[in-house]
Amino acid sequence: MDPDKLMEGLSKELNSALKAMAKAKDVNEKEAYSRIAKNLCQSLGVFFDMASEMMSYDSGDDSEEDIPF
Repeated sequence: MDPDKLMEGLSKELNSALKAMAKAKDVNEKEAYSRIAKNLCQSLGVFFDMASEMMSYDSGDDSEEDIPF
């Protein structure tokens, strides 16, 4: 699956969860949405970490010395 589509889907779900959490009246319901939001943020973090690592390997030149593998 396309990483951009995955990130977009996770972002939409996160936005929905935050809106639902704002509308929730019960503390237990708010906690459940809080856990959902936390899990979605961690999932998005995986993609951001991967992108960050890939950017650090892209030094701009094509020398073979900088490739870690």
